[in-house]
Amino acid sequence: MTAFVFSEPNFDNHEQVVFVSEPKSGLKAIIAVHNTNLGPAMGGCRMWQYANEAEAITDVLRLSRGMTYKNAVAGLPIGGGKSVIIGNPKTDKTPALFDALGEALERLGGRYVTAEDVGTSPADMAHVAEKTSYVAGLGASGDPSPFTALGCFVGAQAAVKHHLKRDSLEGLIVALQGLGHVGYDYARRLHAAGAKLIVADIDKTLLESARTEFHAEVVPADSIYDVQADIYAPCALGATLNPNTLSRMKAKIIAGAANNQLATAEIGQVLRDKGVLYAPDFVINAGGIIKVCYEYLNKPESEVENHVRKIGETLTEVFERADRENLPTSVVADRVAEGRFKR
Repeated sequence: MTAFVFSEPNFDNHEQVVFVSEPKSGLKAIIAVHNTNLGPAMGGCRMWQYANEAEAITDVLRLSRGMTYKNAVAGLPIGGGKSVIIGNPKTDKTPALFDALGEALERLGGRYVTAEDVGTSPADMAHVAEKTSYVAGLGASGDPSPFTALGCFVGAQAAVKHHLKRDSLEGLIVALQGLGHVGYDYARRLHAAGAKLIVADIDKTLLESARTEFHAEVVPADSIYDVQADIYAPCALGATLNPNTLSRMKAKIIAGAANNQLATAEIGQVLRDKGVLYAPDFVINAGGIIKVCYEYLNKPESEVENHVRKIGETLTEVFERADRENLPTSVVADRVAEGRFKR
């Protein structure tokens, strides 16, 4: 399968797409800088065993564009970018691999700043930092995932208040897909707020932990779309909102941490027509990048939580505008972002 960039459907006038190869370490990576109007592009480095190069290109283009929108809506002085490493994160990692990535970032001269993401960790970023200063997420507080989870939680609260006219999550049923760093912490917060959890993941150990700690009901991975729930919380990979799943889903609110949740842009209108309130992914899951940006810019860590909690206010504004203008929340969120970074 031949991979293209300019004709790829997810190419959106990206400023720069760089292919990186380093034979000694085996590094094969793609760095995509989408937009730097507001500042240097910032976004995490994902490591994944892609089926082919075309799949990796699609992923990095979608993710980098999403970071531009996410960072703009979050009110951060940075643009959007992303990088992906083609490889198995469980078997292919070496210090040399991340050293080589750091050298590639250094050659870009600061146009792109990376951080941990799916398949990478703060420890991996520490190796990157040995070769470049254009890396974030290295502070003593480490993993930004708890801040992403916090943003999702306050976002869910805002969605429940707007759509269900409730001030509490007590007794609501949440179908949560994915118990990684973000999903598990999100589940902890939901449980503490009195929500009932139905969870799915491919990791049986995490499922057992959630069953024990949160009294969660465990269902097979593909069955999460069929459960009776008030909220569907996608916290795994993207595109889980598609014609197949929407025909099965019963939730009235979608509030989760995954990136690129809509399989196509048209799904936003489908959700509105079905009376489902969608918390746009790049708005609700911005907590992690807020934390990383504050750290990189040496801003006080004490201010991070207040900034993350504003995600709830931003979502309320998006929901209210969507109602006024009779538009999908996804379209409104896009327009808010574009009004900032396209100036």
